[in-house]
Amino acid sequence: MSPLEIAANLLYLVSVWLAAQNRVHTWWTGIIACALFATLFYQSQLYADVVLQGFFIVTSLWGWWQWRGGIQRVEPPIRRVPIRMMLMLAVFAGGVTYGYGMILHRYTNAYAPFWDSAILALSVLGQFLLMARRVESWLCWILVNTIAIPVYASRGLQLTAAVYVLFWFNAWYGGWRWHRQAER
Repeated sequence: MSPLEIAANLLYLVSVWLAAQNRVHTWWTGIIACALFATLFYQSQLYADVVLQGFFIVTSLWGWWQWRGGIQRVEPPIRRVPIRMMLMLAVFAGGVTYGYGMILHRYTNAYAPFWDSAILALSVLGQFLLMARRVESWLCWILVNTIAIPVYASRGLQLTAAVYVLFWFNAWYGGWRWHRQAER
């Protein structure tokens, strides 16, 4: 367990908890945590996760701006995604998982390329849904955390795996909390 892993996890714990609380500060704390995680995942040969952290940094800037009201200066409300759209998004995420997994499998020395790609695809989907304040973002995070825990543990990232267990519980809590807020 390195100081880098400890710092990345502590900061990301704060960021994820703030997201479940529907707090705008989730975004800037997440940006810093993602920069630390990008370095950690590169060292662990989890290349899809490195790309994912770059994506998170860029989209966190956008999410931060959106949650502060965007162009209209009005915070977006928490809402639901129609079931049909969610099914299409799930099929798309499955295709991305397979396609990117094949690329990593064939052209890199990536560890667990398909599981790593599933983490990437579901995280991208979850991030876009979170930025739009959609309840279903939390379902994506539950799936991401379920996959990530054994992947990270198998790479010797025990602290990160343990923190993802906490993220798993937080995702259930965030989903419950946002579900209640969306019904108002």
